[in-house]
Amino acid sequence: MNLYFCCIKRKELGKNKLKKFAENETFENMVQAPRADLLENGLGLKGKWNKEFFKNDNPIVLELGCGKGEYTVGLGEKYPEKNFIGVDIKGARMWRGARTAIDNKMSNIGFLRTQIELIHTCFDKGEISEIWITFPDPQIKYRRRKKRLTAPDMLQIYRQVLKDDAILHLKTDSQFLHGYTLGIIEGFGHEVLDSSYDIDAQKSDDELLKIRTNYESIFRDKGMTITYIQFRLNKNA
Repeated sequence: MNLYFCCIKRKELGKNKLKKFAENETFENMVQAPRADLLENGLGLKGKWNKEFFKNDNPIVLELGCGKGEYTVGLGEKYPEKNFIGVDIKGARMWRGARTAIDNKMSNIGFLRTQIELIHTCFDKGEISEIWITFPDPQIKYRRRKKRLTAPDMLQIYRQVLKDDAILHLKTDSQFLHGYTLGIIEGFGHEVLDSSYDIDAQKSDDELLKIRTNYESIFRDKGMTITYIQFRLNKNA
């Protein structure tokens, strides 16, 4: 009997995902492109996000690995004078953020469904003013080290779309990723602007860090400490 209900539940979840995928196709704030097309031709909006998507000249900020888009939406609420784009490959999760932005008539928010390592095919040099990385998979296993979103190769990809003075933020529950990232920053001569191993103890008044994602709530419920790093890339590294 339990197996029967488990199968029914899986079917319901599958139908729900398909419904969200279909609805994503209708969202004006959602951009999707096949990997093969991006690798061959790049995204048609590359270099044109301000003019054709947001229709303003405001700075563009990315949230990488945005999940349900809580940080993208939260930042958009706090900074209406900036544009925000959540980037992820999980369309069913991104649906939530896109739906919320549409329901709240938030014209400064967009979502891009693609692999993070392909963002250089979607944005032009200097098109992005800031990047947020919120609660990514720390990829602790050594063989997965190149998948870490603050790995040297990933930072080089970000450099291809960032302004020279752009700021990057890492918010994570992983002490491992926090320490690893600090090591990468020091080793490559990047600049640490701010760092906290426990934001509740050290940065409790920081409004930007009060925004919570679904994953952060889960980690907090488990008693895990939340860390933060703000840094800038070395132009010559």
